[in-house]
Formats: sequence, structure tokens, C-alpha cells
Amino acid sequence: MKIGFIGAGNTATTIGRHLLHAAHNIVLSNSRGPQSLSGLIEELGEGAEAGTKEDVLNCDLVVLATHWSQARRALEGLAWRGQILIDGTNAHEKAPPDFTPEGIARSIAALGDKTSTEIVAELAPGARIVKAFSNIPMDWIQDFSKEKPRTTIFVASDDLEAKDVVISLLNDMGFAAVYTGDLAAGKSHQVGAPLSGLDLHMVRRMR
Repeated sequence: MKIGFIGAGNTATTIGRHLLHAAHNIVLSNSRGPQSLSGLIEELGEGAEAGTKEDVLNCDLVVLATHWSQARRALEGLAWRGQILIDGTNAHEKAPPDFTPEGIARSIAALGDKTSTEIVAELAPGARIVKAFSNIPMDWIQDFSKEKPRTTIFVASDDLEAKDVVISLLNDMGFAAVYTGDLAAGKSHQVGAPLSGLDLHMVRRMR
């Protein structure tokens, strides 16, 4: 598969490396244009390329990999035509995130009655939204070896077919995907919730 990223920071490069190791191709984009990513693309190696946000929409699947505070601007003006969009953000009000109890409380309060991914769905009409990768910091999944632990990645979506595609991709990348329900149920793994910051691993059975 070819997976496109809106954003080219730590989230995009971490997920991107796992995808490259699983023999997928990636396209990174940012607000400064493809030329600004030439050094990063060279570092990532074969299978990685830079593009515009419009180029990313032509990929098999798209990952929103910006800070939550930048999501609205990043999605502005894009025409979605049924593409699967993984929301990889977590709803920290500020960038970088404020992990103090007060900062987390402000982030939760800013969402009102909606989950962060339900808000992303409103910002990307026509996309098939899946919440994933948002429950843990990317620094926790920096092991790109074949022997890496099968870290649990929680998944939420209203679209069962899109959810199945993402779960299959996550498992192919060496993670253990766990479906928690629809987008509203995704509240359990956003900032301040019980599944947020929960580092779980599937145990590999010895043969």
C-alpha cells in the first residue's frame, strides 16, 4: 500500500518507518512544500517520497499526523472522496502538549461533548475516519526491528470496512490492533482517558 501523511514530524516519521519496514510506501507532506523534506526523505530511504497535501489524497490511505492544535489548518481546503483518514492526533490544546493535570483538564474541557476524532470528521467531510495511534507517545514505539514487542494500538471508527483495513495494516506493521468501538467510544483513548498512555503488549507464543 501507499500511505500518505499530512504532517512530517515525529508521528509521521515513526509510523512511516514501521510502514517502510513492512514493505509499504509512504508520502510525507507539510506546510512548507516537498522541497523542504528532501533531507528527511533521503534519510528514510527507498519507499519514501515527499509530496503536497493534494498528492497525499491520491494514496491508498492517509494519516493525519500533525499536532491537534494544527489539525484544523492542516485539513482546510482538502476535497475528500471516500479516502480512509487515520486520525493520529491526541487532543492536547497546545503544541507541544501540556502534560500537567491543569493542561490535560483544559484540553478535555476544550472538546465539549465531542471526541477529538469526531471533530476531525467534521473538518474532513467525505473522508472515512479511523482513530488510531493516538493512545501512546511515539517515543514508546521507536523499536523498528523484527523482534519488537507487539504494542497494542487502539482503534475506533464508525466505518467497519475502513476499520478492518486499518486493523489489517496495523497487524502487518507488527502491532496488535484492538477495536474499541465507534468514534464516540474512542473517547476512552484520547487525552486524560483510561486507555491514553497505556503501554500494553501482546505476548508472542513460543512454538
